[in-house]
Amino acid sequence: MLGKIKELAVSSKSETASLRHHFHQNPEIAWEEVETTKKVIEVLEGLGFSIVKKGFGGTECGVVADIKGGKPGKCVALRGDMDALPLVEENDVPYKSQKASAMHGCGHDAHTAMLLGAARVLSEIRDEIPGTVRLLFQPAEESGLKSGAKAMVEEGALEGVDAVAGIHTWASAPTGTILYRFGPIMAAADGWYLTLKGKGGHGSTPELCIDPTITAANIVLNLQAIVGREVSAKETVVVSTGTVKAGISVFNIIPDTVEMNGTVRSFNPAVQDHVESAMRRVIAGACQIGRCTFELDYKRFIPATINNNDVTAVAKEVFDAVAGPENAKETPLIMGSEDFSYFQQKVPGTYFLLGTGNPDKGTDNPHHSPKFNVDDDALPLGVTALAGFAWNWLSKNS
Repeated sequence: MLGKIKELAVSSKSETASLRHHFHQNPEIAWEEVETTKKVIEVLEGLGFSIVKKGFGGTECGVVADIKGGKPGKCVALRGDMDALPLVEENDVPYKSQKASAMHGCGHDAHTAMLLGAARVLSEIRDEIPGTVRLLFQPAEESGLKSGAKAMVEEGALEGVDAVAGIHTWASAPTGTILYRFGPIMAAADGWYLTLKGKGGHGSTPELCIDPTITAANIVLNLQAIVGREVSAKETVVVSTGTVKAGISVFNIIPDTVEMNGTVRSFNPAVQDHVESAMRRVIAGACQIGRCTFELDYKRFIPATINNNDVTAVAKEVFDAVAGPENAKETPLIMGSEDFSYFQQKVPGTYFLLGTGNPDKGTDNPHHSPKFNVDDDALPLGVTALAGFAWNWLSKNS
């Protein structure tokens, strides 16, 4: 069956590419994917899918659709995110973005198109499917705390689903390759926002002041001691200070206030908890020493993306078969984050990467770049991987 799925995916390459070009030309940023949603529904209804739910987060964005196979079985879900980025595109292609303020700079146009391509393939083999395949067309992956995946989970998109898989294009991997990983694959993304308050004054009389810049400097250094001395070397954690703002560009004035913020990246939820607790302790201690008061706002934006080993093993079988073992490789840990993690907190799942990098076509530019683009030659493999995973998982769990 995997051979047939691959054949169908290859034969429908032009339709899949045409859909990607349509979405690329008509990008919609997070929570504005109304027209994208309408187009997705139009295609799905034409393929015989049942629309389970339209619209999430109080909007008209996002779609859940089912196709019931000809044989009884469980339910597996496939996810594709739909939102674009607020970037001005610099590519000179026939399907260049028609919106000056938005472009698909992260491959979500390809994700949506490939999931529709998988829908087409699944509709062709519908009678042979042992169970139900649910398609999750997700809004707002790029929206942080207003995550589209979180909204979909909270609003029941995974009710009745037994496993889930998600795909992402990967410009740094060559076209024709697939990257997977057992266990953690992408980091949790936390953000911290700190205000230190002291007592300002003239630089000639620091003894009359409470200088928050000294406390800020100590905090920047001591936060790194958390990583180096409180977290096992076997774990991967990054604590970064992104901004430090003090004063109003007057050279001889000690400021009243320092504002700082940064990010924390981790993979182990227990380590994530410890780092947050340790940061609060370190900041409080530094402020006590420096006689400052402080306000700390610590936000957990996105959980770590942690692949289920059993589900990933089923996916790897498909990747080896359709791409070849030499082209299906395990990826190192990725410090970026992905809200697919919310789906994985609800049901066992796996998240994998599709190589789309081709220097000859200029599709090896980094994600979130105004020159980012996707190699259309990679699309059939992505369609095959999605539909093939659904078939393989349902067959093994029927």
